[in-house]
Amino acid sequence: MQFIDQARIAVKAGRGGDGIVAFRREKYVPAGGPSGGDGGRGGDVLLVADANLQTLLDFKYKRLFAADDGRRGGPNRCTGASGQPLQIKVPCGTEVRDARTGILLGDLTTAGEELLVAVGGRGGLGNAHYLSNRNRAPEKCTEGRDGEEWLLQLELKLLAEVGIIGLPNAGKSTLISVLSAARPKIADYPFTTLVPNLGVVRRPSGDGTVFADIPGLIAGAAQGAGLGHDFLRHIERTRLLIHLMDAGSATVLEDVAVVERELQAYGHGLSERPRLLALNKIELLEPEALKALQQELQGPEQRAVLAISAAMSTNLEGLLAAVWHELGIQS
Repeated sequence: MQFIDQARIAVKAGRGGDGIVAFRREKYVPAGGPSGGDGGRGGDVLLVADANLQTLLDFKYKRLFAADDGRRGGPNRCTGASGQPLQIKVPCGTEVRDARTGILLGDLTTAGEELLVAVGGRGGLGNAHYLSNRNRAPEKCTEGRDGEEWLLQLELKLLAEVGIIGLPNAGKSTLISVLSAARPKIADYPFTTLVPNLGVVRRPSGDGTVFADIPGLIAGAAQGAGLGHDFLRHIERTRLLIHLMDAGSATVLEDVAVVERELQAYGHGLSERPRLLALNKIELLEPEALKALQQELQGPEQRAVLAISAAMSTNLEGLLAAVWHELGIQS
């Protein structure tokens, strides 16, 4: 399944039905008078969050959505049927914006949550509305109003509490595959991960916490370089970031600085988000070299640096304990 996290669609609410001109003519009803009914209301367009959807793929091939029109009025003051509202299902975590102005119209984060994006047109009035002492046989009615039309920008931002970030080949996909039941593609070349991967990690309480593996960041990602720029939005909702580093890299300190700069450049508060530093692939280093590298990474701030090996499942319990502590979850 393709992972599509942005889409642009056009929505059109239904047009209201027309009112009609009619007169009641029955044998035993003298001076029956005008009896034209009103037109029905046009159908609304709503977006509905669906927990079973994970991507905006459905909007790649269909981009125009129109609700039903209202029906015209009938005789004997009968109102025409209203158009059925159109419900469009989107994944949880979808932001909806006016494509022309960029104004945020709504953020659908909870399954079943609805957002009204286009209001149906009002039905026209039948001639029964225009009866007066001066005009006992009005032949006036009105047409139904057009429904609203909008061009919408949909943007999916994954709902994950923990985001795993780092340079390509830092071992992010391996880590999420070991911690959860996620099975991302894993290989020894850069940019193996082309889309974010989600995995549910079991908490000590038995509940699940969603982790997201974000494709590797490189220098200039915030300005559009590499794949990271396309998916940085998916860590905007996270409460905690795990910054994974490759212990086998010859420039670990510079690697850390690259990711930090990209978070700062992207903005949206990511640089202030709580982060855990995790040094991965420690099996590649001797104990003395590992200890020296940890001290360098700690720096003057004495930041905690966790030493792990996702491939060898080393100290993953310590990593999860630190995650639960940061999230305020009792272990």
